[in-house]
Amino acid sequence: MEIRKTREDELELLMKMYENARIFMAETGNPDQWGHSYPDRSVIASDIASGCSYICEQHGRPIAVFFYKQGPDPTYLHIKNGHWLNELPYGVVHRITSDGTVKGTASFCLEWAFSQCGNLKIDTHRDNKIMQHLLEKNGFKYCGIINTDDGSERMAYQKER
Repeated sequence: MEIRKTREDELELLMKMYENARIFMAETGNPDQWGHSYPDRSVIASDIASGCSYICEQHGRPIAVFFYKQGPDPTYLHIKNGHWLNELPYGVVHRITSDGTVKGTASFCLEWAFSQCGNLKIDTHRDNKIMQHLLEKNGFKYCGIINTDDGSERMAYQKER
């Protein structure tokens, strides 16, 4: 597997990946995290334009996508019912999904992101048991609750060297 920046001509492919992810999330007990339309076309186009959208591909075929950026992230400035592991510079991962065809893809993406900075933060919905398990399996520690831009709560995790 390899990680590379997403190209603008891949927007439709990403929209389909995220649509499939929303269906999967709803079918596995997490219908509210991304609802019926998140992330929308403008969010994904902005991710690509900013250079923060990454594709994981195998044999030249895109199998996953995620947002990665070195922080700070405004939604992580305030945490409640806990605390971050440290206050050092960090990277963030958002909107990670795979097409489900290759086992271990999400772990590969998270490990790549961690290798870029050595201090990584991520959040997920309370109902996203699959992501919570994935994060814990990959060495992330639960730190507390953050609020997204729309005010909804997310479980915050961090991994440090």
